[in-house]
Amino acid sequence: MGNLKNKDMLFKKVSFLDGVGPKLTKYLKNKKIEKINDLLWHFPYSSTDRSDLVELNKLEPGKIQTIKVKIIKYNFPRIRNLPFRVICEDNFGKIDIVFFNSRENYIRAVLPINKWVLISGKINVYKNKYQITNPEYITSLDNLDYIKKKIPKYSLTDGLNEKTFRKIIENVINNLPELDEWYGPEIITKFGFSSWKKSIQMVHSAKNNKNHSTYLKRLALDEILSNLLVLSKNRKKFKKTLKKNKLFKEIISNKILNNLSFKLTKNQKAVINEINFDLNSDKKMFRILQGDVGSGKTIVALISIANVLESNYQAAFMAPTSVLAKQHFELAKKIFKDTNIKINLLTGKTNYKERKNILSEIKDGKTQFLIGTHALFQKKIDFKELGIIVIDEQHKFGVRQRMALAEKGGDNCDVLLMSATPIPRTMVLTIYGDMDVSKLIEKPKNRLPVLTYSKPEKKIKEIINVIKKNIENNNQVFWVCPLIKESKILNYSSALKRYEWLNKYFSKNVGIIHGNMKPEEKDKILVKFLKRKIKILVSTTVIEVGIDFPNANLIVIENSNKFGLAQLHQLRGRVGRGNKQGSCILLFKDNLSKNSIRRIKILKSSNDGFFIAEEDMKMRGFGDIIGYQQSGEKYFKIADPVDHSDLFLFAEKYIRIIENQNLDKYDFLIKLYDKAEVIYSKN
Repeated sequence: MGNLKNKDMLFKKVSFLDGVGPKLTKYLKNKKIEKINDLLWHFPYSSTDRSDLVELNKLEPGKIQTIKVKIIKYNFPRIRNLPFRVICEDNFGKIDIVFFNSRENYIRAVLPINKWVLISGKINVYKNKYQITNPEYITSLDNLDYIKKKIPKYSLTDGLNEKTFRKIIENVINNLPELDEWYGPEIITKFGFSSWKKSIQMVHSAKNNKNHSTYLKRLALDEILSNLLVLSKNRKKFKKTLKKNKLFKEIISNKILNNLSFKLTKNQKAVINEINFDLNSDKKMFRILQGDVGSGKTIVALISIANVLESNYQAAFMAPTSVLAKQHFELAKKIFKDTNIKINLLTGKTNYKERKNILSEIKDGKTQFLIGTHALFQKKIDFKELGIIVIDEQHKFGVRQRMALAEKGGDNCDVLLMSATPIPRTMVLTIYGDMDVSKLIEKPKNRLPVLTYSKPEKKIKEIINVIKKNIENNNQVFWVCPLIKESKILNYSSALKRYEWLNKYFSKNVGIIHGNMKPEEKDKILVKFLKRKIKILVSTTVIEVGIDFPNANLIVIENSNKFGLAQLHQLRGRVGRGNKQGSCILLFKDNLSKNSIRRIKILKSSNDGFFIAEEDMKMRGFGDIIGYQQSGEKYFKIADPVDHSDLFLFAEKYIRIIENQNLDKYDFLIKLYDKAEVIYSKN
């Protein structure tokens, strides 16, 4: 291939490399390796020690070992498809070297009779005889130092063998270009970093180097920095968008607050002040409001909307489902009842005539406040003067989707996103680094913490009495199962089976909802439950976020040990939303793992979603945290917010220092780590 003097060659297709034809290209693609730089991030997971030169009486089956032997006999059958065998020996025993799909001339050339050679490969036993099948290395005694070394091992797919893959990757690693350093000498010294090139080469090396973690650390910081740089660029471009500042005296919002049956927490008041500052500013607001279940995000959003409406702009509130949108609509009507604000609801269920009328009123400004689903941002919908977009359960949107929504409202439109998924600090930096962040930590004073209990599944019948008492007290019940149908592979409870079982005890009082149902079917059941026409709702995790059921005060979660902490917390948050005490029962099977026991203990001891999210991330890693998978973002290739939390915090500070400088020198870094596609598009 020659030296990659032109660094842009790193982004060429792997087919550009010598020896990589269509077949190999296809196999590499199966491992998500399409460009040359993809090879760089496919790190070895361990190494093979070929330095173990052993006599034939000390062989260990299943282990890769290197032997020094003399060739004594050939066994070349004349029947097709039978393997070729070469019998070898040393002073302590014999071994067969077996070849499939090989050529006789080749074998005679590399293994001449009466010659001593070095052979390396995996030791097997066949019919009480030691053998090596298709050895990886056969070489002369002169190459002892070459063959006796540690070799990196890579995770591969069918069609790729280790020798071929190592040849490809060594070709790239040995010919890497020197890149201009993007860190100053003070950072290099602070962390003891080597160059990018050396770091890549050493991470792919199998040498037992004590500085291995430092090389990896350098590459992890590179990746973190590239991610935060993109978000910083987005933030800068977004803040350049000037808007008319919104002027209001909080007359409508104060009227609403005076009519509330509860008082706002200090935390809510502080967040409203943060939002008001953004609304008054000539810089466009782009803010994420994080809050645990039951922290009062919706009322904060509605108060902020009231202030925007007072400044003679329109508002749009988008929810992920029609049921949740309708619930927000009913709450808004109640909240704004003593004002002259006209509110409308627009979902996929809105009939044609009504829809046409709403669209007309939106266009001429008669409807000031529109609530709905994704349908709000179809091309046909024209607002007269949209002043704020509020998006509920925003974790379903990635960076590019957020930016598209932000642009849709025009220059004078502020954006407030709400997430009920508490997210650890390092994840906030990673996912929402382009946004200002507000947190609601306090819970309203009338909100009681959900009591959490655990019970083995063999005592499941005891729960029937608990359910009966709840129903007698006019409460409703959720029963959550991990599967829809029974599985022959997974020993998990199914919603359908549990629905049938509960029907025996509570006939006509049980409903079921799961992911295979049509949206209309799900909505119908949820509405029935909301109107208390059914008392027990059996469900999969589709009820995890969103809808408020004020009369649901008991949730039973089967196979609770199979769920992550954050997910269990979200499910638990479905109950205790009114002023009654909520309870959660975690059912588990016998023989719990240590991690499962730990999860259940943490959940029983705390109702703090942010603490639980941190613990969940420590236990399960970054990629599995609820909300992140749904965000549409790529996972990190190297960096991990648990192992590299110090690097995330350092990168955040570093970005703040350099973000007002010319960042062009980092463009290659951004491209190198595949982050460029999420840059804000607006000029």
